[in-house]
Amino acid sequence: MKFEVNRDVFSEAVSFAVKLLPQRTTLPILSGVLIHADGDRLTLSSFDYEVSAQTSISAQIDDPGTVLVSGRLLNDIASRLPNAPVTFTTEDSKISVSCGSAHFTLLSMPVEEYPTLPEIGPQTGVIPGDAFSEAVSQVAVAASRDDVTPVITGVQLEVGDNDVSLIATDRYRVAVRTIQWDSGRSGGETETLHALVPARTLQEVGRTFGSASTVSVSISGNSDRELIAFHADDKTVTSLLIKGNYPPVRRLFPENVNDHAVINTAELVEAVRRVSLVLEREAALRFSFTVDGLTLEAIGSEQAQASESISALLTGEETVVSLKPAFLLDGLNAVHSEFVRISFTKTENPNKPGPVLITGQTSQEAAATDGYRYLLQPNLLLR
Repeated sequence: MKFEVNRDVFSEAVSFAVKLLPQRTTLPILSGVLIHADGDRLTLSSFDYEVSAQTSISAQIDDPGTVLVSGRLLNDIASRLPNAPVTFTTEDSKISVSCGSAHFTLLSMPVEEYPTLPEIGPQTGVIPGDAFSEAVSQVAVAASRDDVTPVITGVQLEVGDNDVSLIATDRYRVAVRTIQWDSGRSGGETETLHALVPARTLQEVGRTFGSASTVSVSISGNSDRELIAFHADDKTVTSLLIKGNYPPVRRLFPENVNDHAVINTAELVEAVRRVSLVLEREAALRFSFTVDGLTLEAIGSEQAQASESISALLTGEETVVSLKPAFLLDGLNAVHSEFVRISFTKTENPNKPGPVLITGQTSQEAAATDGYRYLLQPNLLLR
């Protein structure tokens, strides 16, 4: 096997192929990248039985063939090669990579032991790449990182004929974003599809395909092996879906909230970051919403306290609530608008505030229409 390829194109392709490979694996063969050269196309693939990645690039192929090589090592090499064409040749079990004055010799891995990549089912729908990437970044941050409950480590996709909703929760907050998409079906033909995708995988997919004009999505498989595939610009990622029933978190969102405050998003973010500097880990900030504005207070220790007041337009009753700054900042950073609305829900217990609902505002008067909602459970105030 022998081919020559552009250095930058090759490096980007290798980086994409290895991005989703696990850092550690019990089967060394799964740490490899499969390189297949044929015609004028070079195809690079990776697969660990749960996630696969495949991309195709142009190359000058003198001798077609297939080889398996350590993915992490090849990525490290490809990213540091000089600015010159890359020549890749194989002889028996040795691989030679040459670029300018740099030369590397690697050992190949047994191709016959590498698993067959999963087959992709028919297209389920098409979604704009930029909207999909934004939605993933807004929602995935709320997914749980605790593997004890695998079902909430994923992002739930609820797919309809004309839109798709992304939902994530870690029990303390819920994030939802709904975006338009084209299923190729007329309204009401089928019931809503559900796909529970590992959050880490979906975040990588969102970053990778953010610049694509459209992303094709395929949801297929049976009850034993359900699969989702994303494809755009000669790149494909597949992932096994997480099994289990996702909690019905949509019902936690209130239909109507009368009391709310509208604040400049950037001002609130900066104030939260400043005041929380004196807090100990896991401590909450106290937020007092009045007709005069918003006051943030942090009682970190006997040695350090902090407070700050900023402008806020309050509608309804004055409210005091305590929120974890890190969780609040996740929601505020996902609000891609100049202003943010914080709405206050109530519980039957007057000493126990309900969750706060965070949504975007294009101005102090007009609500955003981007379909993003973030529900955050407050800490109980000690009275």
